[in-house]
Amino acid sequence: MHDYQRDFIELTLQREVLCFGEFTLKSGRQSPYFFNMGRIDSGAALARLGRAYASAVANADLGVDMLFGPAYKGIALAAATAIALADQHDRDLPWAYNRKEAKDHGEGGVLVGAPLKGHVLIVDDVMTAGTAVRESLALIRAHGATPAGVLIALDRQERGQGSLSAAQEVTAEFGIPVIAITSLADVMAYAGEHPELAGEHARLRAYRERYGVSA
Repeated sequence: MHDYQRDFIELTLQREVLCFGEFTLKSGRQSPYFFNMGRIDSGAALARLGRAYASAVANADLGVDMLFGPAYKGIALAAATAIALADQHDRDLPWAYNRKEAKDHGEGGVLVGAPLKGHVLIVDDVMTAGTAVRESLALIRAHGATPAGVLIALDRQERGQGSLSAAQEVTAEFGIPVIAITSLADVMAYAGEHPELAGEHARLRAYRERYGVSA
């Protein structure tokens, strides 16, 4: 596990983004953990999160020309990632985001920020059904740009309706990589290193054995 992944997990635990317990998901599954990025609600936490995203980009070694943040959560995430890439990795990438509804005055349109061109990396929080990603891919291609991949915070690595996870479905359908700062496997590894989380590690392992996909 990379240092930035370990730091990210510690951030999510400190901010109660990552919580252990018994949670009912939209799928109806009983999950031993819940992940809520809405708890990243301070400047310091967002800056630290941006550094984790930027490190994941650097580690992936993708050919990326710009970042795109899908409304709404992806907007702050793309901005934080762009700042951290410039400050920490000497990569000054343009970025853009979309509106939920087209603006009919001023500059108009659904896009704000840099024009979509070149190889565009989508930055978002998590991937469930992949609907937001599909909408982003359509928008990027409609502007003549090329999707470079999708960057998310956590890959739950569990099956959707079929045998693949949402991340695997996007890669299989669109031929682009899905990069995650961390995965369920990383969270399990972290829990396994800390004796006080031994009970959580056992529950995570049982959950993955029941619902998980192969990496």
